[in-house]
Amino acid sequence: MSNLRKSFFHHVGQTSLSPLGLEVERAEGVYIFDHQGRSYIDLISGISVSSIGHSNPAVVKAVQEQAAKYMHTMVFGEHIQSPQVKLAEMLTEILPDNLQSVYFVSSGAEAVEGTIKLAKRYTHRYEIIACRNAYHGNTHGAQSLMSHEYFSSAYRPFLPGIKFIGFNDTDSLNQITKRTAAVFVEPVQGEAGIKVATAEFMDALRNRCDQTGTLLVLDEIQTGFGRTGKMFAFGHYGIKPDIVLMAKALGGGMPIGAFAAAGNVMKVLSDDPVLGHITSFGGHPVSAAAAVASLEFILSQQLAEKAVEKGKMFIDALNHPQVREIRSKGLLLALDLGHAENVQKVFRHAYENGVLTDWFLYDECSIRIAPPLIISHEEIQQATSVIREGLDRLV
Repeated sequence: MSNLRKSFFHHVGQTSLSPLGLEVERAEGVYIFDHQGRSYIDLISGISVSSIGHSNPAVVKAVQEQAAKYMHTMVFGEHIQSPQVKLAEMLTEILPDNLQSVYFVSSGAEAVEGTIKLAKRYTHRYEIIACRNAYHGNTHGAQSLMSHEYFSSAYRPFLPGIKFIGFNDTDSLNQITKRTAAVFVEPVQGEAGIKVATAEFMDALRNRCDQTGTLLVLDEIQTGFGRTGKMFAFGHYGIKPDIVLMAKALGGGMPIGAFAAAGNVMKVLSDDPVLGHITSFGGHPVSAAAAVASLEFILSQQLAEKAVEKGKMFIDALNHPQVREIRSKGLLLALDLGHAENVQKVFRHAYENGVLTDWFLYDECSIRIAPPLIISHEEIQQATSVIREGLDRLV
């Protein structure tokens, strides 16, 4: 065992009893290279983070140039920093016209935390509703919105006033009342195994929130920035959220998150009390510069539009007797293999043959596929060929 591996297991806090233990030497494009020089096609993108590929030259250049100017000064409120301002302007240009104020944070979970506070402060209500089998992050407030008992029971009690409704269940929307501050919804439930919201559900949800004065919060942390074939997944439904959550792909590999709302909504964080939400590193200038470069790359290369065609290539290539169902939206896919054992066999075969896949928190019977949006047709063919070999071995 290498010294690096020994130190990893001894000194780095672990999140499972059996981590994969891939020793990463470098990463470029859709490839990750281990310490022995072996390459792996990355089909999970760090859970939809590296959407424009690893070590994208445009992002690397932006990071280097900004780091040479200044890094941390003070990011919340008092110092005007051009990377933050430019990123906020770019985001408001691609968001609906009702979302013109952006609050930068360090991660998706913190975007959820800040939005819970914002919703309570703006509406003067404390009830928050989320969907069953949703995933909105793993900090204490965000995990309060998790209905899955296996992941939640050890950390109770959570925030009071939390209720759950059924995803795509329009009958359950009557639980949204004038006591409800906000409803948090993923347009595509990620950790449930890529469950796509129906147009009927999203329309009814928007209407119910309007009727009750409830803020509709759409979590685009995993689905944003072209992953589903639109810049944001809610673009498939023709509705406008009151607040949108962003992170993951936003930074092009650097850590940053954000939530956007109307100016009059966001303003309540600045008064009575002041400093309604503060963060030491949210909107860090180096991360913000990386995000600007990433967003420019996504738009200039039309990666959102290309995700639809590439997603169909995966579907066509993986239409296999051992695949019970393929659930997808753009380049966000789940291959339902029926049994967790089958997933582990295919995962192991793929890994041993240079392809990285994964499964889902709430769905261990499906394989996760969410490659960098820059993946080429040839790389798709190469990766799916390996997966098909694994599927063939299940027979």
